[in-house]
Amino acid sequence: MHRRRCLAHVPANLCELEKDQATPTWKKTFGFHPLAVFADHGPEGSGEPLAILLRPGNAGSNTASEHIDATTLALAQLPRRLRRRVLIRADSGGGTHGFLKWLATPGRRLAYSVGFTITDDIQDAILNIPAQAWTPAYDAGRRVRPGAWVAEITGMLDLSSWPKGMRVIVRKERPHPGAQLRFTDIGGHRFTCLATSTKGGQLADLELRHRRRARCEDRIRCAKDTGLRNLPLHGYDQNKIWCEIVALACELLAWTQMLALPGAARRWEPRRLRLRIFAAPGRIVRGGRRLRLRLAASWPWAPQITAAIARLQALAPS
Repeated sequence: MHRRRCLAHVPANLCELEKDQATPTWKKTFGFHPLAVFADHGPEGSGEPLAILLRPGNAGSNTASEHIDATTLALAQLPRRLRRRVLIRADSGGGTHGFLKWLATPGRRLAYSVGFTITDDIQDAILNIPAQAWTPAYDAGRRVRPGAWVAEITGMLDLSSWPKGMRVIVRKERPHPGAQLRFTDIGGHRFTCLATSTKGGQLADLELRHRRRARCEDRIRCAKDTGLRNLPLHGYDQNKIWCEIVALACELLAWTQMLALPGAARRWEPRRLRLRIFAAPGRIVRGGRRLRLRLAASWPWAPQITAAIARLQALAPS
């Protein structure tokens, strides 16, 4: 499969106080229902917010026009040469006719992989899948996962009203012990569907690529720890500005980790960064016409801090 830079659309419910346009949410909380787009830096890094669209708490999860607005804002943040090599990933809120038709517009050249709601037609198709059509699914490490299978049902559905070339892939797995079964869980198995525009590739690889969209949940948690958990201002436009400030802070953290920190430190979340890096005891001293940072020798992460500063200095123009 071609390597593409990935985006993820993630709605989250925030804020609990009486503020302008704060309303009850579908999760039975009170506040706002933003829509965010994150660039996925892969398993070895974090990710940066490309757009945060603040919405009232009663905004829908599958509103196509707002998904289009958020995606348009996000694509504008990318270098022009990369805007036609983007994979858009979304949960089932993005699996709407309007959004997918917009993504598949000729000349836009965007690929997509979105969650797909299991309807009665899809349920009937699942029941008619031959046993030999199921192939083993992969776990996060691209190893065969026991008790999970994938199959394609594109030819078993009427997709005439959907974008041309759309494929539908279904995943079947045994629920973990103690899991509550749903109405769509047939024969004791849990089923999920995705729709994608990718023509080639193994089904297990395409399904694993879609499940990696879950990394955006980590990005939401980081954004909440950086100021998005509670919007502090009363005015709606003021809170929009606050969201932009939070996005800027998240972006600075993501690129600091990518450029300055190696290995697992690239995936540290804000709380850990504050504890280990930003709150390190030290002094700035002047001597020999130079400024020096002196860190406490007993600080466990002092070597990582000095190495990070050295990396940043090496990147700076002379």
